[in-house]
Amino acid sequence: MADGVTIENGTRPVDAGLVSYTHVIYGLHALSAAIGLFGSASIIGSFLLGVPSIVAVIMNYVRRSDARGTWLESHFTWQIRTFWYAVGWVIAVTLVSIPLAVVLIGIGTFVLGMIALSLWIVYRVVRGWLALKDGRPMPV
Repeated sequence: MADGVTIENGTRPVDAGLVSYTHVIYGLHALSAAIGLFGSASIIGSFLLGVPSIVAVIMNYVRRSDARGTWLESHFTWQIRTFWYAVGWVIAVTLVSIPLAVVLIGIGTFVLGMIALSLWIVYRVVRGWLALKDGRPMPV
């Protein structure tokens, strides 16, 4: 780091403030997951509908162009995809489970699907945040 600028992985320089900004975004996503885990909501409900995650996604879109061409771009993409893929998977699991609920197996597919998705969200937030801490890009 020199003068608040880091150069990682052969990409253009990254402002240290943008790295901190990305940490805040991961922190907001982690806060949403924790609220879902320890509160009355589910991890998925809190992650998709909670204020911290919605603010985090908005923050991603606001500064995404600043990260373009840097190793942080992969983190912004990772965070945005985590949110929107979770939305997609909730819809898919729900659409598959509703017709199956007629024969009662839909309740199980819904519950198992939501548990799997919750674990996936936690995994994505933890993996991304650890890579950011180590100054590594995420696979895209």
